[in-house]
Amino acid sequence: MGVPLEEAGRLRFASLGSGSKGNATLVSDGETHLLIDCGFGLKEVERRLGRLGLHPRQLDALLVTHEHGDHLRGVGPLARKHDVPVYMTPGTWMAGRTGELPRRVWITPQSPLYIKGIEIDPVTVPHDAREPVQFRLTAGDRRLGLLTDLGYPSHHVVEAFQGCDALVLECNHDVHLLETGPYPPSLKRRVAGRWGHLANEQAAWLLQRLGLERLQHIVCSHLSEHNNRPELARQALDPLLDGDASRLTVAAQEAGLDWRVIR
Repeated sequence: MGVPLEEAGRLRFASLGSGSKGNATLVSDGETHLLIDCGFGLKEVERRLGRLGLHPRQLDALLVTHEHGDHLRGVGPLARKHDVPVYMTPGTWMAGRTGELPRRVWITPQSPLYIKGIEIDPVTVPHDAREPVQFRLTAGDRRLGLLTDLGYPSHHVVEAFQGCDALVLECNHDVHLLETGPYPPSLKRRVAGRWGHLANEQAAWLLQRLGLERLQHIVCSHLSEHNNRPELARQALDPLLDGDASRLTVAAQEAGLDWRVIR
């Protein structure tokens, strides 16, 4: 589904899908098209891009947050077939999970880079990967924060993601569902640990610290298939919204999220 012509030139974003089985986010200002992560197989990511009105050859870059399969699975095949440049940290590359890439560009955490009209700030996060980053993207005077796959909201993260107009925020698990769920004890400890994933309550704490004054869109993302439900994520964040839940939504695993425009 496309974006109305009157929205051309505005920073916008969409999700191809978010969750344990695959993650990918599109960011565009109308001229620059960026794919953040590609955790789906080649045919599936082509199909999901088409659903959002984009052909892979239109992508200016593919940015990778870290090397886990639900973020990296389709990176190599997509880049090789459609000649898309891949931006990643050296640590992510050293994990050796992409195969050869036609064009590879290094990301240096905490060092901004520019792809056409979009400024990208890679932010180091606490997660059990070699050199993980998340991204803050700016076009004009509008800023989007992509913040998933972190074990806890560190001071560095809180500082880096201040002042966003839209935020894609990890709400991975409900603590009770994780504790009583089917995962083995070792995996439960990993998910709940300081290098794992954010619980709903941690996401709410972080959102409160970031402030909601400028936020037009808040997207709950990376919900666990077994350890969370959309209504539980919403319940955790709703009290912060002063009764205005219209700016809160959930990125689904299968349906993703249609384009959201930052006005």
